[in-house]
Amino acid sequence: MLNDVGAEVYQTWSYEQRHEEIGKLVQGFRNGLPIEFLCLMATSIAGSESLAKEHLTALIPSKERQAIVAAAQGDRKARSRIKSFFI
Repeated sequence: MLNDVGAEVYQTWSYEQRHEEIGKLVQGFRNGLPIEFLCLMATSIAGSESLAKEHLTALIPSKERQAIVAAAQGDRKARSRIKSFFI
């Protein structure tokens, strides 16, 4: 399942390694990576949605997070999930 991509490897990483890798995903998002993929991979790397949110909040300034939520496209469920990561 896609949610488990690399999960075993990520569990061996330190907090700093996870933070750095999620930072790379944030840069990828800024260069066109879909927001849904950023959220999915950040969760897999961090180990949970709450830890992913912690990393993303530290890596993305508040105004940028607000803009991400404002620009969220798709169905209500997708927007709600994106909002949960960035607010």
